[in-house]
Amino acid sequence: MNTESTTTKVADGARSLADNVLQSAQDAVQTTRDKARESLDKAESGVRELRREASPVIDDLAARAHDLATRSIDFCAESSARARHQVRQAADATTRYVTQQPGKSVAIAAAAGAAVTAAVLLMSRRRNP
Repeated sequence: MNTESTTTKVADGARSLADNVLQSAQDAVQTTRDKARESLDKAESGVRELRREASPVIDDLAARAHDLATRSIDFCAESSARARHQVRQAADATTRYVTQQPGKSVAIAAAAGAAVTAAVLLMSRRRNP
């Protein structure tokens, strides 16, 4: 019976050792989970902080872009108004000149037409050798 008792003691010792190893493994897994959760929480906190810091910068950039777009639109509108005004002035001046000097106006128009026609003919001859 001494052998049986020794076998029982060895078996109990082995069970105890296995239980201890299993408990250690479970503790290690739990510690790993806790550390991973803690790391994820830190990372999430860091991302939130980056968003908080980036948000004012993004808002500032958006405001600047909006301001630049508004100024560009205003500039284009003003430039267009100035161009229309200048064209209107040129048209008025041309109308006055034609009204005041109709003979000269016809001669200038004929000369301009002849010059344009000569240029077109010259260009077409250069293209077709």
